[in-house]
Amino acid sequence: MHRYFLIYMFIYFLIFSFLKMQFSQVIGQVDLKIHLTRMIQQNRLSHALLFLGKEGSGGLPLALAFAQFITCEKNPLQASRKKAATQLAGVSLFGEEPTAEIEEKDFTDACGVCAACTKATKLIHPDIHYCYPVIPRKSGDKPISIDYVVEWRDFVNKTPYGNNFDWLQSINAENKQGNITSDECNDIIRKMSLKSFESAYKILIIWMPEMLGKNGNKLLKLIEEPPPDTLFILVAENETLILPTILSRTQLIKIPILTPADIASALANNQGTPSHKAAQIASTSEGNYHEALQQLQHTEDDYEVLLRDWLNSIIKSGPAAQVKWIEEAAKLGREKQKQFLKYFTHILQQSIRLSVMPVQDTEAANVDFAMRFNKLCGIEQLQAIAEELDKAAYYIERNANAKMLFHALTIRLYHIISNKSLILIR
Repeated sequence: MHRYFLIYMFIYFLIFSFLKMQFSQVIGQVDLKIHLTRMIQQNRLSHALLFLGKEGSGGLPLALAFAQFITCEKNPLQASRKKAATQLAGVSLFGEEPTAEIEEKDFTDACGVCAACTKATKLIHPDIHYCYPVIPRKSGDKPISIDYVVEWRDFVNKTPYGNNFDWLQSINAENKQGNITSDECNDIIRKMSLKSFESAYKILIIWMPEMLGKNGNKLLKLIEEPPPDTLFILVAENETLILPTILSRTQLIKIPILTPADIASALANNQGTPSHKAAQIASTSEGNYHEALQQLQHTEDDYEVLLRDWLNSIIKSGPAAQVKWIEEAAKLGREKQKQFLKYFTHILQQSIRLSVMPVQDTEAANVDFAMRFNKLCGIEQLQAIAEELDKAAYYIERNANAKMLFHALTIRLYHIISNKSLILIR
């Protein structure tokens, strides 16, 4: 019995530690974390913030961590609120001793253990509200975010760096387009008009405000003249899709892409990825942790072997081997095909770097392969191939026929490599 209890506690500990969303759990973004905490310390917090960053840079985790930081009971904001409330109410009937005050400069992250942090971690804090794209479950439905709150908590806990496509697939949207509806806007206005229950602030996190459309006009007055102690945090990836009238009412917080070192460290620490593999994935993920996790799921696929076979079929083996390779590549599926093309592009980038700088100044992974590639092509040919790979990835995104695409790409690469011809890509 004791053994089963220990196993239960161990599993509980793993789950609880996974669910925490403090600044310390957010990957990288050290300077931005400092900036956000100083906004609180220096009383420069705007009532509406726009967290703008590319997919996989950590916009949603940062927003969740910031909301937990604000609502944490150890935050000086909360301490000053309680002190003011005590002064208004008089001396406590229960004679509690005053707690030691915390210096603002020492408070740089949520404590993670108080009642407020526990609720924020489980996404059940009564003063932190969430808005995200939803779909009708059946014809005639008028869904709002709260209808999908169970799925939302599960999604955030499992994939905090997930994108809009992941979210919609998790709620079985299939080909339906998620939206933030007019009914959702009405519900937001109702909820944010209420007083806060526990925290010094009422907080609304709007994830993917690009999906608001014209419905967002309903929120303009609320965002421009919010009730006291109300904070809006919009988390977006593409500002061009957000209503200009909403953009003009928010303070922009730009989220930079993650560094390869941050991604490699996160893969090693969070996923148990071997350091050499983590470095390889980080170098090809373009600052996108979501993309890095996608690549990690396909680590069993040896893209280097696949690329060697392709190049050998183009340069040595001939049409029969090329057709066989194209058949194999077409079976990979769209995501794996995109990742393979990204891997090839990364090799080309390394080859170009190796042609202008010493080997020790470049990444160790795939250096030998990249050096061999330099013997086949000059810089102009490498650039031409990279352009073709970019085009191919673009068409794969748009469901191009894989066999036709790789057949055409094989012919183009043959002319670029074997004939040193750039005519086909002009």
